[in-house]
Amino acid sequence: MESAGYAALSRQTGLMREMQVIANNIANANTTGFRQEGVIFSEYVTEADGLSGVAMASARVRNTSYMQGTLEQTGGMFDMAIEGDGFFLIDAPGGQRLTRAGSFSPSAEGTLVTSDGYRVLDTGGAPIFVPPQASDLAVGSDGTISTDGRAIGQIGVVRPLEQGLMTREGGVMFNADEGFEPVDNPSVVQGYVEASNVDPILQVARMVEVQRAYELGQSFMEREDERVRTAIKAFIK
Repeated sequence: MESAGYAALSRQTGLMREMQVIANNIANANTTGFRQEGVIFSEYVTEADGLSGVAMASARVRNTSYMQGTLEQTGGMFDMAIEGDGFFLIDAPGGQRLTRAGSFSPSAEGTLVTSDGYRVLDTGGAPIFVPPQASDLAVGSDGTISTDGRAIGQIGVVRPLEQGLMTREGGVMFNADEGFEPVDNPSVVQGYVEASNVDPILQVARMVEVQRAYELGQSFMEREDERVRTAIKAFIK
């Protein structure tokens, strides 16, 4: 394969990855707390089949948008959303994780859990127990949970030390590889959840652009293949 073919193929591979990311964004446009992803293209030079150097395209880096999503009112006593900075702290199978998805409910054991059944943690990293008879549960703006005028816990709201280095897990969970710290003045709203920050219209428009770019690259590769075939046939004759 000639250098033009290698360069075109690397670009096609990157466009395919971006199409998969866009499709995942659109599929999660209505997922509570979902954070939109994008793909970053970069260029690198490599050797190929004895060639001195070929400029190749790479789209291996995913960029997550942490822009605030719309707060949607549910009226649910256990539903919560964060305005501004911070993430809820939860206990997942792999350890403590961060999420903006605040659709919570009490488990059979009485602990506050996410929609996936993972325990919601307080500021000290401990599970939050909700009394079974609690019917007037109130959540303060700082995340303090109280019932019958008595505080029973405080939702852990934290921020990652290196937000750009977080890794996504399970769609709406993030692993803060570099650690996290409490948010000093969190703003928690009860009876609301934060919607996905995906803009479906922009994502569909981008999907069309990527599809056209992929088709253009495919057309180029087909013409290049035909050119090489013609040259080989002429050489053989």
